Amino acid sequence: MPGQSKKDVHFKQMFELKSGSKTYGSMDTSYDSSRQNTLSQDHEEWESYGVSQSSTESRPDPHNPHPESSGIFPRESSAHNTHHSVHSDKLTYFRDGRRKIDYVLVCEYSPLGSRSLSSSSHGSTSEKKQVKYENWRSTFMSNLVRAGLHMEKEVIQTVNKKCVSFTKIHAPWPVLCQYAEELNMRAPLQANVNPVLNWSEKLLKSLRIPNLMAQNVPNKPPDYFKGPFKRSKIHKYVGSDNTDTFFSNAERIRIVYEIVSTGVYGEKKKGEVGVDRLVEEGVFLSAFPLHDGSYHVPKDYSDPLNARQVLYEYWARWGRWYKYQPLSHIREYFGEKIAIYFAWLGFYTGWLLPAAIVGLLVFLYGVATMNTNQVAHEICTIGESITMCPLCDKELGCGYWKLSDICGYAKISYLFDHPGTVFYAVFVSFWAVTFLEYWKRKSASLAHYWDVMGFKDEMERPRPEFAARAPFQKINPVTGVNEPSFPKSLRKTRIVAGMGLVFLMISLVFIFILAVIIYRVLVSIPLFQNSALRSFASTVASVSGAVVNLFLIMTMSILYEKLALRLTSWGKSCKNNK
Repeated sequence: MPGQSKKDVHFKQMFELKSGSKTYGSMDTSYDSSRQNTLSQDHEEWESYGVSQSSTESRPDPHNPHPESSGIFPRESSAHNTHHSVHSDKLTYFRDGRRKIDYVLVCEYSPLGSRSLSSSSHGSTSEKKQVKYENWRSTFMSNLVRAGLHMEKEVIQTVNKKCVSFTKIHAPWPVLCQYAEELNMRAPLQANVNPVLNWSEKLLKSLRIPNLMAQNVPNKPPDYFKGPFKRSKIHKYVGSDNTDTFFSNAERIRIVYEIVSTGVYGEKKKGEVGVDRLVEEGVFLSAFPLHDGSYHVPKDYSDPLNARQVLYEYWARWGRWYKYQPLSHIREYFGEKIAIYFAWLGFYTGWLLPAAIVGLLVFLYGVATMNTNQVAHEICTIGESITMCPLCDKELGCGYWKLSDICGYAKISYLFDHPGTVFYAVFVSFWAVTFLEYWKRKSASLAHYWDVMGFKDEMERPRPEFAARAPFQKINPVTGVNEPSFPKSLRKTRIVAGMGLVFLMISLVFIFILAVIIYRVLVSIPLFQNSALRSFASTVASVSGAVVNLFLIMTMSILYEKLALRLTSWGKSCKNNK
């Protein structure tokens, strides 16, 4: 799933404010064709794909007292409906308090009055584009409804008199089961004992030493032996009688994202598929899943902590930096990929400790033996009697100098260049190899415990930016799917142009290196001519040159990043073949 942008965070904050206030509309009522002539234009947009708005407050439909049983929201079986508990959290559940929000789509539109004014002021091109976007949105939402997803709408009127619509999406139990089987997801078969994954915890426990790194994290997710999910064997899985908790939040989001990322909104042959491309085209402002409630825990809070609060209180805080990471909770909330990353981060940080200790001992050895170093001792003692040649021409102000003038530099250089540093270099080489081998064992253990040994990356879809601007379609010889494509001639032209830009940037690097060298020479010359600053000339030139070099590196890194993004998304200069 794409990463979260600042725009997504902004709309999430708007959604939280909206969900905590009075609701403006409901999409739980079925479509009534007799009301078509009385609805406003913005209501008709939603009714065109089977979703309608009601008044500003949510009221039950007298013709359909159970909105989830309508054609819009397929009703779940009574056996599973009995397990839906009512939740008061408006941020993560529909207004009925039963259906969990799995995904949110955000779009912006103008009310009826402002639309008519804008139609007269803007040209036909803008009108056609708006109509096309509305048709795409209508088709896309209709296909999501046909896929079995439930929807509910919240509307906010912004300062510029435009309406921002938040479409909340819920995947019911039958849809979750169907796609879980298609995605070959795994389901729990039997409970398993949670293993102790930290070797230090085992060691300290065997030595009966108090473990300051341990912490008792509540709501620890149980561990299971798992097998491929099959709808025909649903009753054999642990927890299948509770439809609210059988699929984790990460699994629900994965299923819903699979549906919205493969939903068709136009011509499939042209690659007009998926919510990511709709966001890129501007049809939707944003699309994102929700966190599991607020992370903040009030002082007088007595209810059980949700998963996000547990992670914040026992993991994502500065005061927990020395504690074991709750990998089971991270895996349950974010999934195995993110959990594996943080497992590696903690493992690597722990293994840096012996390397840091040995490095500190080597440095202390250098400090202890600094005065016994023969080279530094001779420079400091007999250096007074040794006269050195000038470092530059006499016309520039350089004169003869004593070898003892560099006594301090000789001692400092010994701290970082003594026999102990050779030992440390050999130690780090063996440390790196040992760390890599032990991480292989650690990752294999985690993959076995988390039942992801046979995990394979999902087929990567074309980027929405590329799909939106690719002028042609071509069948992928591996998957057999018709995908966006660029002709070879255009691709070769862009490769050559990209190589030219890369060569230009490499040339700039050499130019900057030469410029720094010239700068150091120009700075050192007047300093050597000044008798008071002559002893600091080399140091000032080196330090200031390093600062200039750092500034150039930071500036060029920003330029490199922007250039890399532009080169990667260069498909924006092409238009779709209509």
